[in-house]
Amino acid sequence: MTLEIKPIDPQRPGFVGEVSGIDLRQPTSAADVAAIEAGMDRFGVLVFHDQPIDDAQQLAFSRNFGNLETATGDIAQGEQRRLSMEVNDISNLDKNNNVLARDDRKRLFGLGNMLWHSDSSFKAVPAKYSLLSARVIPPKGGNTEFADMRAAWDALDAETRDLVEDLVCEHTQIYSRGVLGFTDFTDEERRRFAPVLQRLVRTHPVTGRRSLFLSSHAGAIVGWPVPEARALLRDLVEHATQRQFVHAHVWRDHDLVMWDNRVTMHRARRYDASERRDLRRTTVASEAPTVQQQAA
Repeated sequence: MTLEIKPIDPQRPGFVGEVSGIDLRQPTSAADVAAIEAGMDRFGVLVFHDQPIDDAQQLAFSRNFGNLETATGDIAQGEQRRLSMEVNDISNLDKNNNVLARDDRKRLFGLGNMLWHSDSSFKAVPAKYSLLSARVIPPKGGNTEFADMRAAWDALDAETRDLVEDLVCEHTQIYSRGVLGFTDFTDEERRRFAPVLQRLVRTHPVTGRRSLFLSSHAGAIVGWPVPEARALLRDLVEHATQRQFVHAHVWRDHDLVMWDNRVTMHRARRYDASERRDLRRTTVASEAPTVQQQAA
């Protein structure tokens, strides 16, 4: 097989690519890893169809692209977990693989995935790539939408670019879940989810393109009054998620979607919560905090 990557939407040839000619159950060659990385630099999001992989195969493929995060951002820890600490559980299932009750704490926390966000922006070293594997998909709904934050930056007027270029935000899951009214955090979780600093504008280390680094986890701007900061962040998210910047992925069983959190935001869409939905995410960490990256 020969690996090939084509734009999913010819009208937007630089955002979201479809990959063919690779079997993720097999070891990935150095040439294919390089081609996928180049595809990520161009498209920001890559879709691999018909990849019936297990957790071990997903982990092996993901490790080609850097060090993996552990799932410390999941609300379920220790004996409550269904999966290993290297796999984020993006499902509506409990540790016994039963569908969660409507008022289950894990389910309510997970509803935060329906807000626009960037994975692990609430960690001091945020995520680079996310790789999400669809194991069980409900009959309808549950799409994942992706917003191109490079295009969003390009479309800003010069005055707004000058305003935001050097701003630093505080990110925490305490804020993003609080937006939905979820405040049921233990003292240990409040310590684990303490705010971290992230730059509002990033420069891609390979392409040199600028992008907005927004997320529902961002609830404050350093040096700004909180109401003013949140008003600006809300305006920026509204700008960045206009439909011309957004692609909706309609899941099929055994899809794997890979995206670059440095240049995209994403969100899950509603589905019938009584239906099983089992997706599993591995996450490649970035090299350093964004403040250090920008300073360098």
